[in-house]
Amino acid sequence: MVGRLERVNLREVWANEAANFTTWLERHLDILSEHIGIDLSTLEREKSVGSFSADIYAEGPNGDMVVIENQLEKTDHDHLGKLVTYLSNLEAKTAIWITSNPRPEHATAINWLNEITPLDVSFFMIKVEAYKIGDSEPAPLFTTICGPSPEAKIVGKQKQELAGRYLKRLDFWTKLLEKAKSKTNLHSNISPSKDNWIAAGAGKSGMSWLYRIIMDEAFVELVIDRGADRKEETDEIYDKLLSDREEIEKRFGDDLIWDKVEGRRACRIKSICKIGGLKNEDLWDQIQEDLIDRMMRLEGALREPLSKI
Repeated sequence: MVGRLERVNLREVWANEAANFTTWLERHLDILSEHIGIDLSTLEREKSVGSFSADIYAEGPNGDMVVIENQLEKTDHDHLGKLVTYLSNLEAKTAIWITSNPRPEHATAINWLNEITPLDVSFFMIKVEAYKIGDSEPAPLFTTICGPSPEAKIVGKQKQELAGRYLKRLDFWTKLLEKAKSKTNLHSNISPSKDNWIAAGAGKSGMSWLYRIIMDEAFVELVIDRGADRKEETDEIYDKLLSDREEIEKRFGDDLIWDKVEGRRACRIKSICKIGGLKNEDLWDQIQEDLIDRMMRLEGALREPLSKI
């Protein structure tokens, strides 16, 4: 014969969160330890943190401190704030939030914290329930809603690196546009961007003057893109310009890269800055001056043939 699990109201098991559940968890911390795979030892219950107190202050297997915050109800911002407060003030490495009703938005917050915090810092959100079989005593059931993982830390590192590049690109374009104002009005109405490119219209439908920078190099280009349903027009414009390649490159003062790839919508005519890219911050001034010069020469070389299109 097989029994049937019956869910028990948590308040029937632990009427009071602090007096009953936290006290019970302190005495049976091994159950939680087994669930999360971390050996925990209680150091203090209601550990003082200023005018607040962490429900359980524990020690992990490597001597790292662990804070546990209990909430036998729906998660709220107050307890999330306390969890972070206890972790930082007690210099703990692991924070565990036990709740009977985890809200999705708070689970998202815990996942985010696992991504952005250092490798040795971990956050858990654990749902607690109680069940019994027949007339048996109720037993706790822990379910991890979210927790740390190597993948989360990798994702977090990638996001931080990406955010750093965003800020660098914004700074780079701000300085380039400021320099360019005194030399050309091509991009005078363009705002700095966090993207790896900024563009201004070339005075013809589907064409633009574009600056682009990546980590190792930077370049300027005329982009021709009449749209997915007008690919023939894009190719026709490119071919007309290509037929005048020798004269265009003579006016530019150097060879250009004529970029037309079968199956790709846009065509490009570009010139690469050979000084460096976004990672070469000590060379930004030179790179920006070089790009502005290339852009002005590119526009000058293409001005007459574009006027005939």
